[in-house]
Amino acid sequence: MHRKHAAIIAFCLLATASSGQEVVTGLQYNPSVAAFKNNRTGIKGLAADPVELPFFDDFARNTIVPSPLLWSDDHAFVNNTYSLDQPTMGMATLDAIDNTGKLYENASKEGFEADHLTSQPINLAYPASANIWLSFHYQAGGLGDKPEPSDSLTLHFYAPEEDRWYPVWKTQAKDTTAFIPAIIRIEDPKFLRQGFMFRFVNWATLSTSFNDPSMLGNCDHWNIDYVLLDRNRNAGDTIMRDVAFRTPMRTLLKTHESMPWKQFRQVYLQEMGAFIPVKYRNNDLITRNVTRNFEIRDMYTGNLTHSFSAGASNIDPGTDVDYNASLIYTFNNNNSDSALFKITSYLITDEFDRKSNDTITYYQVFSNYFAFDDGTAEGGYGINGQGSRNAMVAYRFRSFIQDTVRAISICFNDSYMNRNRRAFDLAIWNDNNGIPGEMIYSAENLIVEPEESVNGFRTYILPDGLMVDGIFYIGWRQRSETFLNVGFDVNTPHRGRQYFWLNGIWQQSQKDGSIMIRPLVGPPVKPTSSDDVPFPEERPRIRIWPNPATDHINIENDDISLPQPAYISIIDLQGRELLNAPFNELLDISSLRPGIYTVIIKNKAGRSGYFRLIKRP
Repeated sequence: MHRKHAAIIAFCLLATASSGQEVVTGLQYNPSVAAFKNNRTGIKGLAADPVELPFFDDFARNTIVPSPLLWSDDHAFVNNTYSLDQPTMGMATLDAIDNTGKLYENASKEGFEADHLTSQPINLAYPASANIWLSFHYQAGGLGDKPEPSDSLTLHFYAPEEDRWYPVWKTQAKDTTAFIPAIIRIEDPKFLRQGFMFRFVNWATLSTSFNDPSMLGNCDHWNIDYVLLDRNRNAGDTIMRDVAFRTPMRTLLKTHESMPWKQFRQVYLQEMGAFIPVKYRNNDLITRNVTRNFEIRDMYTGNLTHSFSAGASNIDPGTDVDYNASLIYTFNNNNSDSALFKITSYLITDEFDRKSNDTITYYQVFSNYFAFDDGTAEGGYGINGQGSRNAMVAYRFRSFIQDTVRAISICFNDSYMNRNRRAFDLAIWNDNNGIPGEMIYSAENLIVEPEESVNGFRTYILPDGLMVDGIFYIGWRQRSETFLNVGFDVNTPHRGRQYFWLNGIWQQSQKDGSIMIRPLVGPPVKPTSSDDVPFPEERPRIRIWPNPATDHINIENDDISLPQPAYISIIDLQGRELLNAPFNELLDISSLRPGIYTVIIKNKAGRSGYFRLIKRP
């Protein structure tokens, strides 16, 4: 049995600095998905029920690993974050992270065999005249690290009767960031058998640019999409008759990914976005007609609060569409402390169109924190080099009302050989004409600890809180010239808010992305309590125990019969739905990472209750 710590990985850029400067590195581990469990093992030889043609996957499923119905291993990471121009949402990324979520043990600067993506056994017992071809789209690097000339992506075919793999295709990185189509004919009799398999292999090398182990990170990314194995094809058959969303939906707020509900309600007119932006593509060779529909649902009540159609239009072949749907709506409910909304967009296309990639969702979270990141790190940020002792990093926030900073959460990346366990000072500054001013709070000599709770964020509580009103900055001061590896969200850039201090001068960051640091405001933070949300009096009171919990929770509702059917939904702090299952008084939560979650119990009549859950290690 393997534990899949699917690591979202980014890039290794910049050489080791001879003088202090900003550095962004690749990841070695990503705690936001570290608890994923996989009970599958690799398959050797024949499967009992081989996959029948056509074999197709565009990786549009809401999962972090390849579908076990099609793929026999879990090394590849299925994601939406490592490319801005994929032909359809979802892709499989091959990297230098193994299926435990860490760098391969054999990783070296001389080269090593890294990720695999291996199909399940397939029934390929056909004559050569069946014209069987395997096609796929691949991209070198994307938003990750572009492979070096010595690196390669290879394709192997499995001959069942010989129990042997054969290399059949190989490529190095090209001078392009686009997805490139490839197609290979399968006509050799040794492959045209029941039990045939194919496998992508990433041959990688660790970066030679960094000598500090805390800066060594994941490199050599290959993104794969639109995998199709079928009969009656030809060498030019690489076009998919498909209209698909290309990227995930983003926040509907103008300047934040998330913000405190209490503050949003005060400034909703200036913070609520006027559009729902979506991106889709006509991958076909003919013009296609597409209708765009949208829904917004209050997840605490279960009510559909807004829905509309943005009309239809004809989309030319091979055309990308960046569409902004006009939004006349404001998030609203009666909650005092938090809210959660689910935004759904779906396309109506031709009946023959593939439907798995025609719907996207986004959960808009309003809790007790400000966030410019989406909760997922693609890289690591820090200051490194000569003269960087006492260097400072600050991130600008604005409190729209007088409020109290109760804690600061930072996502620290794990690092090679645990070399990121370093001391630092936590700090808050006031504003000085658009740059950090006087330091108004500090906590000295803290130790970096990649957190096993709260979805990768380590929370540092301010014992007495700090009153803020208007612009303020949060960040850190490092105590050495070595790299302090903090999570960096590459695909959610908010330039103009990040600053660093070197040689007595505050400078604006030149890195595109968001440092993963968040201020928590409002009432005192209670990390060891369930932080229960009050329920409306007309609803039955829902209780859970134990809370905090480890493996299971029990659910009670004051002996009032819960209307059926009812469902349980578990949402993380980034608004991602991790579980949706029929109501049960005993719920297995062993697959969840340690952290804080919102549990919603709902039925067709509306919300029955919701509460905070703390999952312990």
